[in-house]
Amino acid sequence: MTLATPEIAPEIAAAVADVSRIRTRAIDRVAYANDASHYLLTPDAVVVAADAAEVAGVLRAATESGTPVTFRSGGTSLSGQSSGTGLLVDVRQGFGRIDVLDGGRRVRSQPGATVRQVNAWLLRHGHRLGPDPASEAACTIGGVVANNSSGMACGTVESSYRTLEGLVLVLASGTVVDTAEPDADALLREREPALVEGLMRLRERVVSNPASVALIERQFAMKNTMGYALNAFLDFDTPAALLAHLVVGSEGTLAFVAEATFRTVPIRPAIATTLAVFPTLDAATRSLPALVATGAATLELMDATSLRVGQRLAGTPAAIHGFEATTQAALLVEYHADDAPALRELAGAGARVLAEEPLLDAAVFSSDPVQRAAAWTFRKGLYASVAGARPSGTTALLEDVVVPVERLADTCEGLQELFARFGYADSVIFGHAKDGNIHFMLTDRFEGAKALGRFEGFTDAMVDLVLEAGGNLKAEHGTGRAMAPYVRRQYGDELYEVIVGLKRLLDPRGILNPGVIVDDDPGAHMRHLKAPVSIEPEADRCVECGYCEPVCPSRSLTLTPRQRIVVRRASTAARERGDGALVAELEKDYDYDGVQTCAVDGMCQTACPVLINTGTLMKRFRREDANPVLAAGWSAAAAGWGAVTRAGSVALTVADKVPLPLVRTATDAARAVLGTDTVPRYSAELPAGGSSRRSLGARVGAVGVEPAAVFLPACVGSMFGPAEGIGATAAFVRLLERAGVAAVVPDGIDALCCGTPWSSKGYAKGHATMSARVRAAVREATRDGALPVVCDASSCTEGFAATLREDGIRVVDAVAFAAAELLPVLSPTPVAELLALHPTCSSKQLGIDPALRAIGEVVASEVRVPDAWGCCAYAGDRGMLHPELTEAATAPEASEVAAWGADAFASCNRTCELGMTKATGESYVHVLELLEKATR
Repeated sequence: MTLATPEIAPEIAAAVADVSRIRTRAIDRVAYANDASHYLLTPDAVVVAADAAEVAGVLRAATESGTPVTFRSGGTSLSGQSSGTGLLVDVRQGFGRIDVLDGGRRVRSQPGATVRQVNAWLLRHGHRLGPDPASEAACTIGGVVANNSSGMACGTVESSYRTLEGLVLVLASGTVVDTAEPDADALLREREPALVEGLMRLRERVVSNPASVALIERQFAMKNTMGYALNAFLDFDTPAALLAHLVVGSEGTLAFVAEATFRTVPIRPAIATTLAVFPTLDAATRSLPALVATGAATLELMDATSLRVGQRLAGTPAAIHGFEATTQAALLVEYHADDAPALRELAGAGARVLAEEPLLDAAVFSSDPVQRAAAWTFRKGLYASVAGARPSGTTALLEDVVVPVERLADTCEGLQELFARFGYADSVIFGHAKDGNIHFMLTDRFEGAKALGRFEGFTDAMVDLVLEAGGNLKAEHGTGRAMAPYVRRQYGDELYEVIVGLKRLLDPRGILNPGVIVDDDPGAHMRHLKAPVSIEPEADRCVECGYCEPVCPSRSLTLTPRQRIVVRRASTAARERGDGALVAELEKDYDYDGVQTCAVDGMCQTACPVLINTGTLMKRFRREDANPVLAAGWSAAAAGWGAVTRAGSVALTVADKVPLPLVRTATDAARAVLGTDTVPRYSAELPAGGSSRRSLGARVGAVGVEPAAVFLPACVGSMFGPAEGIGATAAFVRLLERAGVAAVVPDGIDALCCGTPWSSKGYAKGHATMSARVRAAVREATRDGALPVVCDASSCTEGFAATLREDGIRVVDAVAFAAAELLPVLSPTPVAELLALHPTCSSKQLGIDPALRAIGEVVASEVRVPDAWGCCAYAGDRGMLHPELTEAATAPEASEVAAWGADAFASCNRTCELGMTKATGESYVHVLELLEKATR
């Protein structure tokens, strides 16, 4: 059935300053319908909010009209609390500000910033946020507050609730209050007298009831995100502080959090880690009390299914390999200290406990950052990795519970019995064992009477198991929709009435995230379950976790990788049920939103736990939809690439001498006729053309020495000349000469290209033509791989590496080659005070960012990589075809760089230099140009 035509209350529309930020197209509604949970609710409309004042206006209007409102930032919530019907308000795009306070001891952040972004700002001050959720790369401060996030090390001591200093809240009435202001109580009484009276009345009801006090103290001694933060009634006695802490963990049902200020935690620099593998899950969990007593910072539990998945992944710790995972379980044990002696004492105590356990191999604590990174990358991506291995067409459902640590072993045993009883094979148990907090995952289609009956029966039995163990039904993922029907069961009638009373007090019309936390329908958790369909294999294993979104260049313009995938799922589902109208509407808008504005930079794969590169799917769509005339033209270009690059260079040189408006008018006219995805737009950052690569000759560098490499200068440096300076190719040649190193240049160099222009556009025939020519030329020049290939543009290095992979020829970027082979024999002198350095998506994927920084540090007194760094999305010619993509992608980084007052700007790829030049108004050059200048 086609999505109903949305009707937006006129008072809501009037509250939004820019009508373009009200999204009602089917593609927008479908894209926002999915979060990381197993629920699916489609909003009637999406509003991309600009600021707190606008949200206040929207909430006033929604209260008047009775329109349901759900807030969405990271969308990583797992219990259905970030999806809803009615109005969905995007509070990520306009709410990314971060302010570090008091030398890092406090931090103030808007809800759209991720935990990783905030911690990056705090790192240089030696501090971090207290909450440390595994989804820190993608989850945002809004969700951290809304779900009372904790994580792997923070326990109940450094959680969002415990480290919170104050919130800027927007109430359902539209009232805005900053609870950290000195006069917050007085202002709150003045603006919301009935609210203050009601809060204090509820507090008195709670604290005067000994049974309520005892229950709250017992349940909140553990992690607990069931219902509201009832412990706030015991911890605070003033209106503003009480309100702020009641909103923590309220999942968008009481107020909107426009800003949060936290007390931070000092980073303890001494760390020791081990991964201990036990013969059984029971053995691992029964070792916990002794390990907890040693003061372990983290004790992360992973069962046999987790280990089996890890054994199939590249880069996972050696400790989980070398055996068939059947009954085993592992504990990731880590100690933190201020100095080495204290760390030795802590780790020694842990080692003695583990020495008494029947481990598969002796557990050895290490402070090696590489080993630690491998262990934590595996652990943090575990949910998505395991879920990604599920059968196609099924949904992954993740729950989390907590019990007293001494009851954890019996609870895990009970869960395994329930898995067997209800037929959930290959279910997974992992989690924060130090706190008695475990996660378990089920996979099924969750449709049809049999499957739904099994799920309902399992849930009821699981609730019995956890409550009988004295635990909480939700530890850190929030009540959401998943456990809303069981809130009364956990707390009893008296405290449930307090919870309902609090909801009615703050949200009398019930517009804020209805169905979340408070829902008296005993079957509410069984409604709106996802029933995914199978889609293209490139993306079918996506679990919609959202980890990809913060690194996506188009995230604030069109769609993110997750959204590209969920729209494909919605379109496929519509096609299967015969809804041709919805299919047509989605596909019409998907061409631009999904395909054309994807930078195909592969950054999503660097963040994806199951290594999905959504760009690969977009390339497939471009290939399948390739215009035959354009494809033929690009095939001809591949055949005569030397002439094409020289013609392009000449055209740019001519254009550089003509007034900008005249050239731009001409290209705009051509774009209007032939299409914006066909004709690039000329803009001011484009330089004159570069020199022919043929002029380099057959050999470059020092004379009289054997060549150490084959030099493949990128054609982008030939087509786009340097705006100032000598360009990367000439700089690399001079550096070779000064270092006494030689390289050979393949015959016919002007006709060689990495192939990315064809692969990114989906022109398979032209790509094949170019690949064959490159492989033949390089095999000859390298003497069948005896010499490495060096390229002077990182994206081209990546392209050549892909082309030559099957030939076994090593491809090295010029930055890495210079850092390893040239820098040790050069004597550079800094030529800049402050260098703003822009790594590229390719430099990150090639792993050469350390080399890039190393060169930067010898050419400048100070080097900074922006905390807001991201792919510039210039992507060859994508930034010229769709300038709006590069503008959106670079805006946060450009804003940060503008405040620095840097006197040098560098990257390692010519088109990325053009993109950053356009974004910042500063002239970016290749870092090797600065190194050449520093060694004159």
